[in-house]
Amino acid sequence: MSNQELLDKLRDAIVNQDINGCAAATQEALDAGIGAVEAIEGGLSVGMKIVGDRFEAAEIYLPQIMMSAKAMNAAMEILTPILAEEKTGEGVGTAITYVQEGDIHDIGHRLVSTMLGANGFNIIDLGVDIPNDSIVEEVAKNKGQKLILVGSALMTTSMLGQKDTVEMLKEEGLRDDVKIMFGGAPVSDSWIEEIGADATAENAADAARVALEIMK
Repeated sequence: MSNQELLDKLRDAIVNQDINGCAAATQEALDAGIGAVEAIEGGLSVGMKIVGDRFEAAEIYLPQIMMSAKAMNAAMEILTPILAEEKTGEGVGTAITYVQEGDIHDIGHRLVSTMLGANGFNIIDLGVDIPNDSIVEEVAKNKGQKLILVGSALMTTSMLGQKDTVEMLKEEGLRDDVKIMFGGAPVSDSWIEEIGADATAENAADAARVALEIMK
């Protein structure tokens, strides 16, 4: 079986909510010489994007999303220790990751946190449904470090809170101490420009690339 076929098998395991199959496909990919990052970028992330698109189109619902998330978790249990060994770009900075208040969709958030960690970032994962007060407090606590804020929102309503995040950081005199990257289905380049953030990314792999670029 070719590498692409193995990656497609990983993708399909995510899409089909096959928890045991996803773990088996992950091990099979590793045994064939596929690296952990490649397995995520070429297999898991692709599957998660399909799942996310289907959810947005109301073709699947929350129970299916949760099962796909469990399949991903089964894969990540195998890949996380390997990612630590493959880690590159040491010392690039600290990433504070979270899902905006009012939103509990964390599949993309978890993938982004994983990819940032694999690319050398120290990860402070605040979790989901995080109010701006907690975000600003965490930035203040880590002031002086090379710092990037990475927030996600899947819904337009929670996305609006990103504007308040930037404003609160300005009010507290912290805006210049942190880079800000926001992601999520409704987030666009024009939105990032409007609210005064630094960047957005289309997916988890792209998020790692963009984060490294803006931290230079």
